[in-house]
Amino acid sequence: MALSAKTSTEERAPDDLEGMNCSVAVVGGGQAGLSMSYHLTQRGIDHVVLERDRIGREWRERRWDSFCLVTPNWQCQLPDFPYTGHDPDGFMARDEIVRYIEDYAESFSSPVIEGVEATRSCHDRRGRYLVGTSRGELIAEQVVLATGPYQVPLIPRLADRLPDELMQLHSSQYRHPDQLPGGEVLVVGTGQSGCQIAEDLHLAGRQVHLAVGSAPRVARFYRGRDVVAWLDALGYYRKAVDEFADADAVRFRVNHYVTGRGGGRDIDLRAFARDGMRLYGRLTAVSSTAASGTTLRFAPDLAKNLDHADAVSESIKDSIDSFIDSRRIDAPPQARYTPVWAPESEPTHVDLGDTGITSVIWSTGFGRDDRWIEVPVFDGRGYPTHDRGVTSSPGLYFLGLPWQHTWGSGRLSGVAEDAAYLTERITTGPDHVYRWIAGTPVSTFPRDDEWVAPRTVA
Repeated sequence: MALSAKTSTEERAPDDLEGMNCSVAVVGGGQAGLSMSYHLTQRGIDHVVLERDRIGREWRERRWDSFCLVTPNWQCQLPDFPYTGHDPDGFMARDEIVRYIEDYAESFSSPVIEGVEATRSCHDRRGRYLVGTSRGELIAEQVVLATGPYQVPLIPRLADRLPDELMQLHSSQYRHPDQLPGGEVLVVGTGQSGCQIAEDLHLAGRQVHLAVGSAPRVARFYRGRDVVAWLDALGYYRKAVDEFADADAVRFRVNHYVTGRGGGRDIDLRAFARDGMRLYGRLTAVSSTAASGTTLRFAPDLAKNLDHADAVSESIKDSIDSFIDSRRIDAPPQARYTPVWAPESEPTHVDLGDTGITSVIWSTGFGRDDRWIEVPVFDGRGYPTHDRGVTSSPGLYFLGLPWQHTWGSGRLSGVAEDAAYLTERITTGPDHVYRWIAGTPVSTFPRDDEWVAPRTVA
């Protein structure tokens, strides 16, 4: 297949896409889609980038006001657009991230069409891809799906059993403490978002109740350097997913919680508890009776989850110590972490009426919605099957998936390499050997009877 050498910038933002032809259609205008667009532009390949909202929307509208990166600014390495600010070891705040991405798109005049939603993708009789959109159906020889892993906010159905007077938000809807009614707040989930939102509320003086899951943590600094810098020196971020014995599980591991707030620091849930935050194990059920009201039920795994998070953090330090010793690096010694609090008992239920909880924030993650893709490239649980983004359908690619190839896939730090790889695949043709990846955890793909989309917030 011959690819056109004409770029799409001269056909920028048409009102009607019906019948448009292009060599490559990129769906998604985030960091993944823009990285793809950069490499295609460098090769002179005719393409268009379809963005259903506006560039930077995910960062602008689905992050809270105090949000900042948890990885240092020097790791922001979009293709030919490294971070050049005054604080490479700092952590960009939300609005800075938006500007960085917008400036990137402008730097090479990416042919992004904003406000266009892709509604269908399928083959025509000639083997080309038909991409239905909110502005008409276009035709593409090849398609790159760069819509990211965080498409549909997920909330467990047990949320429906909570009283109607409670305000309920998904983490993607939270902005700041004053957004919530007065009173205490229950935060469910301790991934990066849950822990950082709990901290945001805690620092604002709110009484926080936190349902603690099994997410690991990591220290911010150790032996004179940011732990991210040590892991980079160790080669961790360059290790390909297929080098792990449990490659499929690695793709869906929960990120370690830490923060870049205030110049970067640990998130220590034990310290929060010592200072008044109330911790519980995983929220497992909500029950209501006329006599006793609403009861929240928790698994007796708080101590286990805290111990696990600490153990992971300390194991990372073990690896750093070994690296320092083997390379004879002059690094200052540092005392290991000592727990500052431990639960005296395992609270397994709380009567809601005995608390002052007036709002709940569900930090329970996101799911995918690929129902608009009518091409058989998914496994039995609906996850894309691919080898570094290359699918079994010639000319169809994914970009920006978690651990698509290395840790940085989909992030500001590493998506560039995957985009360059796919550009090479696009220009050389589909002569690839496909490895179907399956065996993904059931918990990654919630059943319809377990999860619902977040409630609409007025």
